[in-house]
Amino acid sequence: MNYDAELRLHNQALRLACDIQRQDRVLDIGCGTGQTTRDAGRAAVAGSALGVDISADMIARAQALTDAEGLANVRFERADAQLHPFPSESFDVVISRFGTMFFEDPVTAFSNIRRAIGSAGRLVMMVWQAHEANEWSVSIERSLEGSDPAPRNPPAGSDPFSLADPSKVQRILEAAGFANITFADIGEPVYYGEDVAAALDWVRRFKYSQEVLQRLDTPSAERALERLRQTLESHNRRPGVWLNSRAWIITARG
Repeated sequence: MNYDAELRLHNQALRLACDIQRQDRVLDIGCGTGQTTRDAGRAAVAGSALGVDISADMIARAQALTDAEGLANVRFERADAQLHPFPSESFDVVISRFGTMFFEDPVTAFSNIRRAIGSAGRLVMMVWQAHEANEWSVSIERSLEGSDPAPRNPPAGSDPFSLADPSKVQRILEAAGFANITFADIGEPVYYGEDVAAALDWVRRFKYSQEVLQRLDTPSAERALERLRQTLESHNRRPGVWLNSRAWIITARG
């Protein structure tokens, strides 16, 4: 299992929405191991695709996978999109698959991205809708925490649902200089593995799961894992383990 497999259906929806043209210069924010960047590079056959991520390990893996495929118009840089000095108006399209929710100062970050595409560029990003709308998040939380989860109050820069509210996102993007902002509702499930054992192994690797399990004593952690196993078992049906999710594809013009 990996993140690309988990989001296989989301990736299809995002690729269609991005509508990359053959001469586009594409910037991929929070590119991870580069699947979305490579997809963009294949579409922009006479253009280019740059993937940026703050993780050096992700960037190294992305470059290795890209080199193996021989995609000469795709490259990667370790960079923080909030502050990186991208050349002005150097991209036609900025894309992101769940890579823009962790900005500590969203207006500053999106203003920086807006400068990189100029007035003629497009922004196309996928973000999660609210925690309560995402079965995967609610189910994992309830399984690990029990029937009375702790209140959600993540610090700035660590909330995967920080761009869930369309009115909030509208204000942020308009303050950053974007216009013609639209929201498309995406209701695709996430894939957690071919069977319950694979799904449990995958979900245990989540940062949230690790944090919860580390603060529990051994008997409590074992009970939490059994609740999680039962939850995953109840979603083993397609075949494989799938949980429902809701996301937005947000588009805007520079």
